[in-house]
Amino acid sequence: MVWEKLLSAKRWGNEDRFMGNQKESRSEFQRDYDRIIFSSPFRRLQNKTQVFPLPGSVFVHNRLTHSLEVASVGRSMGTIFYNKIKDLDPGIDDSCPLLCEIGNIIASACLAHDLGNPAFGHSGEAAISSYFTSGAGQIYQSQVTAAQWEDLIHFEGNANALRILTHPFTGKGTGGFALTYATLAAIAKYPCASLAGHNKKNIYTKKYGFFQSEESGFEKIALEMGLIKAQESPLVYKRHPLVYLVEAADDICYNIIDLEDAHRLKILSYKEVEALLLPLCRDERMEGRLAEIDDDDAKITLMRAKSISTLIGLCSAVFFKEQQRILEGNFNQSLMDAIEEPFLSVMKEIENISVKKIYNYSSVVQIEVAGYQVMGGLLEEFIPAYLQDESKYHKKLVALIPRQFLTEKTDTYSKIQSILDFVSGMTDIYAVELFRKIKGISFPSMS
Repeated sequence: MVWEKLLSAKRWGNEDRFMGNQKESRSEFQRDYDRIIFSSPFRRLQNKTQVFPLPGSVFVHNRLTHSLEVASVGRSMGTIFYNKIKDLDPGIDDSCPLLCEIGNIIASACLAHDLGNPAFGHSGEAAISSYFTSGAGQIYQSQVTAAQWEDLIHFEGNANALRILTHPFTGKGTGGFALTYATLAAIAKYPCASLAGHNKKNIYTKKYGFFQSEESGFEKIALEMGLIKAQESPLVYKRHPLVYLVEAADDICYNIIDLEDAHRLKILSYKEVEALLLPLCRDERMEGRLAEIDDDDAKITLMRAKSISTLIGLCSAVFFKEQQRILEGNFNQSLMDAIEEPFLSVMKEIENISVKKIYNYSSVVQIEVAGYQVMGGLLEEFIPAYLQDESKYHKKLVALIPRQFLTEKTDTYSKIQSILDFVSGMTDIYAVELFRKIKGISFPSMS
């Protein structure tokens, strides 16, 4: 793979207007960022669970604040990489005029990386999958292809993000967000079909990155950018290089920020967080600086900032060092897993503590259980109603679905996807309120 092709400013849905990767195109990736940040799907992230239940009296991160922070970290790593290349080759802007835009491309991809995640965090994904594997949705297996069924029983937020960004929803135009090819490719952590996914052997097949409905579209993007095809059927590509930096920015933020939130919620003590973050600070004066601060939250804020700075430097160094292997498609691990010791061991310990004490904390588990009930309950009502539409009750339920999610297609897979588009886009609060109303638990007001 070569940077000149990988940094394509061609826009999805507006390909006929593309004039080549000219210097004038440098603002195109900033436009991507603006289009995402002003969009409705992005705004809805403010009421989607990151880890801890929302809302609450103590501020914790939601999907929106997390995405903004990831974008900030990602932009920094992209800028660091460009500056290193520029130092080695001062004429790089002439041979590859869009390389200076790497930070903007990564920031845009980071903003969009969680757009496809349903309400209630990862339990929302699991709840949707469970409806088809062990719920009433099992009856639809005979009505779809094997590849389509795999999409349904392993619903994937990463693939759903690509769909949101490229699908021509009814009444919304033909090009989705009309983002550049470079930004779209940079969010595809697992550029493969669902039948090839869930293979832990390769970093690019741990999950999957596009539904059957978006496979041809992704292949068009991949061909334009010169991504390496690893397998024809089921379709598998090697990652776009910038995916590694988007992934690293996400890894850095959730690993470190979850500790800060856990302290605010009194799940972890100050001493526990300090023991994890202090080794990442790489500041000989840090203990003295902490001694000058009385407030524990302020101390953790300082250590969090220093830790993120350290990890940005470490991951950027790995990306720069391994650039050739990454371009060849032969770097088969995340940047975080390749950082030097003792920092790698510290991050592994943070992951272990997070799983043991944070992700299995009672309120976190409760929101996951609630997510199963709410998401599963909504699918139990809306999917049969839209597919059958044979009773007055069904017609009333279909009338509740916004027009943009309805499809003119008549096949089972497309109609199920329409309902998944509707349900997965809901915020936590809206999903709960709608569930309660259609189940008769609460009565809607007229206001």
